[in-house]
Amino acid sequence: MELRVLRYFLAVVREESISNAAESLNITQPTLSRQLMELEAELGIKLLNRGRKNRNVTLTDEGRLFRRRAEEVVELADKMQAEFSVAEGPVSGDIYIGGGETEGMRLIAKAAAELRKKYPHIHYHIFSGNAEEVMERLDNGLLDFGVLIGEANLTKYSYLPLPVTDVWGVLMRKDSPLAANPVICREDLEGVPLILSRQSLSSNELSGWYGGGFHEANVAATYNLIFNAALMVSEGLGYAVTLDKLVNTAGNHDLCFIPLSPKREARLSVVWKKQRGFSKGTELFLQELRSLIQSP
Repeated sequence: MELRVLRYFLAVVREESISNAAESLNITQPTLSRQLMELEAELGIKLLNRGRKNRNVTLTDEGRLFRRRAEEVVELADKMQAEFSVAEGPVSGDIYIGGGETEGMRLIAKAAAELRKKYPHIHYHIFSGNAEEVMERLDNGLLDFGVLIGEANLTKYSYLPLPVTDVWGVLMRKDSPLAANPVICREDLEGVPLILSRQSLSSNELSGWYGGGFHEANVAATYNLIFNAALMVSEGLGYAVTLDKLVNTAGNHDLCFIPLSPKREARLSVVWKKQRGFSKGTELFLQELRSLIQSP
C-alpha cells in the first residue's frame, strides 16, 4: 500500500467525486479509478459507494474507518518528513501538543512563547481532546506531548507533573436556585439536570465524590468541549460539572462557577512516549518547560 494511493483516496473523500479529485490531483479519471479499485482489492473490502458515472461517491462503513487511519498515516508521514527536512541549519520545525481544556495549558503556552522568542522558526500545532484521544495520538506518533488531566495510566509514558491543579465545580446560570450557595454538595445535585463531560464519566474521576458514580443522576447531556456545554447551561438545559477557569463568568456574564464540597482537584501532567526520539525543537521545548516549572 503506497502513501501516494492513500493521498488519492483522501482526495476523493474530500471532493466527494472521483472526477473532481482526478482534476485536483492532475491525473486522469481512469487512472484514479483503477488505483482505488486496486486499493480495495488489496484490502479485500469496499471503501466507496460509487454513484452514476463516478460523479458522486460516499464512504462505506469500512471506508469511514479506513479514512481515519489513512489520515493518521499521511499526517505522520508529513510530520516525519518535516522533522528530517530541518535537521540541518537553524533550529526550526513543528511541535505537536495535545490536551484537554484546562487552565494548565497556560503554562504550556508560556513555555512555547518563550522558546519562540529564541527560535522564531519553531511552529506549534495544538490538538484539543479528551485523555483517550490525546493518548491515542501520542501512541500513533501524531503528538509530541500530551497534557493529561486527572487520573490517567502513565506507565507507558515519561511524564512531568505540572505545578498547577484544576478545581472541579458546577457551572450554572446566575439566576438558578443553587447560585447563592458558596459550595455545591452531592445532595444539592440530586434530581438536578446535569451536563457531564464524557471524560469524567469514562474515567470515573468524580465517582468517589458523588458516591459510586453518576448512573443514578439526572444526566441531561454530555459534552466533550466546555464551550458548547456552556451554551447549553446558558439556555437553561442544566448544570455543567466542569473545571474552573474555563468559562468567563466575570462581569455581566449570565453564568457563575461554584466549587464542589468536599473540594475535588485534578492534577496535571505533561507526557510523552518512552524512548521517543526528540527533534531539536521538541527537546528544547521540554527544557524550556522544565526551566519554567523550576523557576521561583
